[in-house]
Amino acid sequence: MEIRRDVFQAIADPTRRAILSLVAIQSMTPGVIAANFDSSRQTISKHIQILTECELLEQTQNGREIYYLTNAKKMKEVADFIEPFRQMWDDRFNKLETIMKNYKPKQ
Repeated sequence: MEIRRDVFQAIADPTRRAILSLVAIQSMTPGVIAANFDSSRQTISKHIQILTECELLEQTQNGREIYYLTNAKKMKEVADFIEPFRQMWDDRFNKLETIMKNYKPKQ
């Protein structure tokens, strides 16, 4: 049975977001990733598995070592989906800022 993972459920977890941030800097082995957290290696391994199933992480093998790196194409898809919402909120906050700058309280 194939488990379908939702990208947004995956990135909703703060540990998984931290893993993505770490691996965005450089590719890492699971052990190196786990060393950055207080959680057990098994817990971090499960997080890595979820991120890999969502295609946010890719794995490559170098000899006996497996390295994880971010999947830039998938991350761009997520960013492209979010961009219109970010733009909408930027516009709303800019309008609110303009209103607040022009606001004069009654005396």
